[in-house]
Amino acid sequence: MKKIAILIAGLGVAAATIPAASAQQGWWGINQRQAQLDRRIDQGIRRGQLTRSEAMRLRSEFRGIVNLEYRYRRSGGGLNMAERRDLDRRFDMLARKIRWERRDWQNRR
Repeated sequence: MKKIAILIAGLGVAAATIPAASAQQGWWGINQRQAQLDRRIDQGIRRGQLTRSEAMRLRSEFRGIVNLEYRYRRSGGGLNMAERRDLDRRFDMLARKIRWERRDWQNRR
């Protein structure tokens, strides 16, 4: 009986720590996301996967999100959770657009 109680307690501890560890590993800060998206646009340009107009449009949207983050940070001493979710949603949409534009077979000539 004692072995079963120890086993259950061990499983409970493991179940509680695994999601916390994976959440920390999967979460990216705002600055990391910005750097990663900027790098993906640069790679698309260098590899000829983005046309000039696609790159300009993606850069413009990227700058708009960066400016929005700046306004959010100035408005109230940092980002609250709603602002962070909004920025994450916008970064996700931009990441999908970058992926789409890099794979749409419109190569730069």
